[in-house]
Amino acid sequence: MRVLVVTAVPVERNAVTRAFGEPRRVRVPGGEVHRAGPFDVLAGGAGPAAAAAAAAFALAAAPPSEPYGLVVSAGIGGGFASVAPVGSLVVSTRIVAADLGAETPDGFVPVTGLGFGRDTLLPPASLVRDVAAATGAVPGAVLTVSTVTGSAARTAALLAAHPGAAAEAMEGFGVAEAAARAGVPVLELRAVSNTVGPRDRAAWHIGEALAALTEAFGKLAPVVEGWTHHDRHDHDRD
Repeated sequence: MRVLVVTAVPVERNAVTRAFGEPRRVRVPGGEVHRAGPFDVLAGGAGPAAAAAAAAFALAAAPPSEPYGLVVSAGIGGGFASVAPVGSLVVSTRIVAADLGAETPDGFVPVTGLGFGRDTLLPPASLVRDVAAATGAVPGAVLTVSTVTGSAARTAALLAAHPGAAAEAMEGFGVAEAAARAGVPVLELRAVSNTVGPRDRAAWHIGEALAALTEAFGKLAPVVEGWTHHDRHDHDRD
């Protein structure tokens, strides 16, 4: 079984495949997969909708002889300073749609509070532990947002709603929904390029985060290969 990795943009995709040399390129409906090591890496676009669509197309296009055993949402992201400083890695314990819901006079109500759908999906706990051990990633909730946080007030509101959250990004929950509907377990891995808070583009460390992503995927390959072959059947019990 192979692993589908969905990033937002090509530079993140290339950071993943760089760990394995020149990838083989394969056209799939709606995009192009770069095959490297055990990973099929797809730059699906920014935001949860584009990421969900790209992941769903790739999952549906996989031949029965080569099904995907795992889907990974990967890339750079913002870290909450008290948990995941700039330069660190985060592996998701929970993938949360943090701004899916409604604003009310009493504050934000998540989509589940409105009686619709879900706002959290859980990666396999055994895989999270193994990835954290292999890569040094911080385990924690990764928040999916459609609007990147750019103020102290919004940061405080997110942490009040999701205490101990480690990072935020824009694609994880979309990828996770596509994977869940296909019956495939999901993981999210983020290299922290900036601190969640007041927007300061000059303080971002994108190059360093991309290099950390490359290093992480080099270490990730034997972990996910072993997990998809031996431990996948346990993921529903984690």
